[in-house]
Amino acid sequence: MTALVRLRLAGFLRTGRILAPLLAGLVVLGVLYGGGRAQPAEAYGVSAVVLFPVLAWQTKLLLDVEPDVQRRMALVTVGSRRREQVAGLVAATVVALGTVALALLLPWPLGGLAGPVAADDRPLPVGIALGLWAHLIAVPAAVALGALASRACVGSTGYSVAVLAVGSVVAVVFGRSGSALPWLAPPVMPTARATAAGVAMPAALLLTGWAVLWSGVVLAGYAWRRRLRG
Repeated sequence: MTALVRLRLAGFLRTGRILAPLLAGLVVLGVLYGGGRAQPAEAYGVSAVVLFPVLAWQTKLLLDVEPDVQRRMALVTVGSRRREQVAGLVAATVVALGTVALALLLPWPLGGLAGPVAADDRPLPVGIALGLWAHLIAVPAAVALGALASRACVGSTGYSVAVLAVGSVVAVVFGRSGSALPWLAPPVMPTARATAAGVAMPAALLLTGWAVLWSGVVLAGYAWRRRLRG
């Protein structure tokens, strides 16, 4: 399975498919950070929301690199449908974490972050830690949504775009404050609000569990669709 992960990472990088979502995310974040300085927790919380659809798109492109015949050959090689699916998800997670690392580093050379100014501002390490947590909340949900939008799961480009678009809109609309059905969305918006306003440990654990549960449900749907499509 490790070899299959490396193969998919190599294919994604060598075909250049990584460039479109990566550049799109960095350009949007560059514009965001170029608008002024902000406290790290608040800035990184917004960054995680912006990156969510980018990471999902990135995952979909990675899983679509292999032609259908090659994917079936990989399935025969690893001997298990679950192992083949996990290899793709692991590869997508590795790429997502690399993108997150770039997003966390980007505001520093751009001067987009400010240290504590007021007495109640959080220390810089705390703000950075909260920002990292916000991005790690977004990663599994984005990978799950991207997998659900992949060609192997939905079959056509039109359906893939629809899944990505609907998933991204749901994350914003149902994740906003006061939504009647917040659990339909991954907690990227509530996490961004929590990093800006301050979050206690019980709330942080609740948001983390929410992200894991939402991602697990979506990945179960992905596995089910893959099983139906053969």
